[in-house]
Amino acid sequence: MALAALIFDIDGTVSETEELHRRAFNDVFADVGLPWHWDIDLYRDLLDVAGGKERLAHFIATHAESAPDVASRIAELHAAKTARYAALIAGGAARLRPGIARLMRQAEEAGLRLAIATTTSLPNVEALLCATLGPGAVGRFAVIGAGDMVAAKKPAPDIYQYVLDAMALPPGACVAFEDSANGLVAARAAGLPTLVTPSLYTAHQIGTGAFEDALATVSDLGEPDAPYRHIAGAGRCEGMVTIEAIERWLDRPA
Repeated sequence: MALAALIFDIDGTVSETEELHRRAFNDVFADVGLPWHWDIDLYRDLLDVAGGKERLAHFIATHAESAPDVASRIAELHAAKTARYAALIAGGAARLRPGIARLMRQAEEAGLRLAIATTTSLPNVEALLCATLGPGAVGRFAVIGAGDMVAAKKPAPDIYQYVLDAMALPPGACVAFEDSANGLVAARAAGLPTLVTPSLYTAHQIGTGAFEDALATVSDLGEPDAPYRHIAGAGRCEGMVTIEAIERWLDRPA
């Protein structure tokens, strides 16, 4: 089946944004006088819970039993965190991961569609795209599946199924790009071949078997002067993820 679309996760995949999310949460906690600070190790564990509001609810339930009234403020806290994150992004705090802009441009030149399937909120997505890809970047994507557009978040496949339905494409005509075990599970449950580029917050999953079902696992998408590091699957002895390479990897024998 001919390749027709590339579907990208956002946080950790398109950009190493998770540290900015952590910073935004901590800034809001300090602003409202909550005695919480999410360090890197704690946030890495919290990322197993998809979705910012869900992450807050999980933290309150498991770490903040002495402040039960805070549970009623989850939506308020998350809205403040989203605004803080957007301000950080607008200030230039985020960069695209290697190869992202190149591959997106190559896909468009080849007549392929671009889409997004993420658990982060739509304002977060739009802020990142505009800051890193420029004005009008949102319009480059045929579908943006984000936030609460579906009831169940990753590792459920719902957001990927939403995107596939909106594009009216079968999973075999698309490739997903993820950085985490939860994301890979979601994409594969929707039937999508998936390329994994582990991020700062998911690198610990390398070697655990978490990415066994990926089409390829590489350090990033690679650039001409900075080839990726091959980790597993397709792409050994190559240095860049290109449309030609993806099509070749999809056609290789199982």
